Amino acid sequence: MSGSLPRRRHLENRNTRPNVLLITCDQWRGDCLSAAGHPVVKTPNADALAAEGVLFRRHFGGAAPCSPARACLYTGLYQMNNRVCRNGTPLDARHGNIALSARAAGYDPTLFGYTDVSPDPRQLSAGDPRLRSYEGVLPGFTVRQFLPEHQKQWLSWLSAQGIDASVGSPDIHRPADEQGNVWGDVSNAPPVYSRDQTPTAFLAGEFVRWLGEQEQGAPWFAHISFISPHPPFIVPEPYNAIYDPADGPAFRRAATRQAEADSHPYLAYDLDHQERAKFIPGIEGKVTDWSEENFRRIRAIYYGMISEVDAQLGRIWQALTAAGSWDDTVIVLTSDHAEMMGDHFMLGKGGFFDASYHIPLIIRDPHKRAVAGSVVDRFTEAVDIFPTLLELIGAGPEPQLDGRSLAPWLDGKQPADWRDAAHWEFDFRSVFGGEAERHFGIGSRDCNLAVLRTSDFKYVHFGGGLPPLLFDLTKDPGELSNVANDPAYLPARLEFAEKMLAWRARHLDQSLALAELTEDGVVGHVGWAVGSRE
Repeated sequence: MSGSLPRRRHLENRNTRPNVLLITCDQWRGDCLSAAGHPVVKTPNADALAAEGVLFRRHFGGAAPCSPARACLYTGLYQMNNRVCRNGTPLDARHGNIALSARAAGYDPTLFGYTDVSPDPRQLSAGDPRLRSYEGVLPGFTVRQFLPEHQKQWLSWLSAQGIDASVGSPDIHRPADEQGNVWGDVSNAPPVYSRDQTPTAFLAGEFVRWLGEQEQGAPWFAHISFISPHPPFIVPEPYNAIYDPADGPAFRRAATRQAEADSHPYLAYDLDHQERAKFIPGIEGKVTDWSEENFRRIRAIYYGMISEVDAQLGRIWQALTAAGSWDDTVIVLTSDHAEMMGDHFMLGKGGFFDASYHIPLIIRDPHKRAVAGSVVDRFTEAVDIFPTLLELIGAGPEPQLDGRSLAPWLDGKQPADWRDAAHWEFDFRSVFGGEAERHFGIGSRDCNLAVLRTSDFKYVHFGGGLPPLLFDLTKDPGELSNVANDPAYLPARLEFAEKMLAWRARHLDQSLALAELTEDGVVGHVGWAVGSRE
């Protein structure tokens, strides 16, 4: 399928509950959708979904990297409450999540890919092998096809097709004709596997096979968690060459790398710790030393990876149609976090810039056709996904969540009291290695920042005595000029500091704070602990 959706099928006996398909594409920037107006990237299948659903154009992730971002999405709680600070931080078992709630509503939520959720060690024996990896599975999911970072399941699938996958991951994600390119320029040469053999194609195929096993009329809940367009940055033909490195918007960055580093102590630290090998296996050196041309080559590959994912989305749309499920399936398409992709001389995610947190969100409910093709420009957040799906599947509300249901927007309504800002957090502690702690001379619990971003301003508050940031986005959309210490902006700085304090106070853990014990028993709402639902 290429940019067109199936003709609708009118059912006489429609399911009382919809099917749900939650798709996350790792590290996809929110501006990289042609439906959102990107001048270069073409995403016909995502665009076709938006034409039948609602595109949330100002949608932001709640944290970075993967585990913290997904904790916000899956639990509906800000990082300040779910407390997943880094990859490897355990998710407290007392929190509910999207899979457990779907299971309580009668679904068997099924996973294709990964969730990057570290289990609560208090529930496991000290020698349990699950404590040696952060790539655990969110409680509540049935795993149909697991695909963690080692990608062994995909590699064995490749081997069965005659592909030599003995080098393993990540080395298999290197150009097939490249030997020992340690210091060379970035190449767009393809890998040994084809467009039909990518990890994305593998997971899409596994979902399609599973879909064919479902009983007609029995509602299902599936989560496909694609790794692309997450690095390593490489993609097969033809996607490796469909975008010209010369094309694309100007990078948002200071005049020089040094000027960027001089703008804040955290940026100096972050820029110095960006290694090329994290993004392209086998290439040594620092990201900041890559030339403008190399940044553009990487970006063209990244755009190609997005197009490769989009093609597999079309394959999934076709499969849903063939299975007779298209008119009964709620589809949510989003990402966990975004990608710097050359802005501010950086790759990857983290810190405070929009480029790391602005992500796509498209929601299509086939039973709400009046809003088809509409666009929402109000701020929405990853924590909104959980309460939205609760409402769409007819489950009871969970008032202790930090997110809010987006269902009113799917009904064409505009809530009068909707938020006027986006919020996110980033924790840069390193409990195992302690690099940031040593560098800044502060404790792990001080290695954090929080962002309050309105249409006109962005305020960034740091722990550990690091200086705050304030950007006037009306004059400085590239987030290049910190005005926190400009006397003319001191009233604005105070206003946003107070707003952030109020935001934190409002969203303190509400699991039991919304309930009281009285002579008549429990009054109010109790956010039940895992395993305690009745």
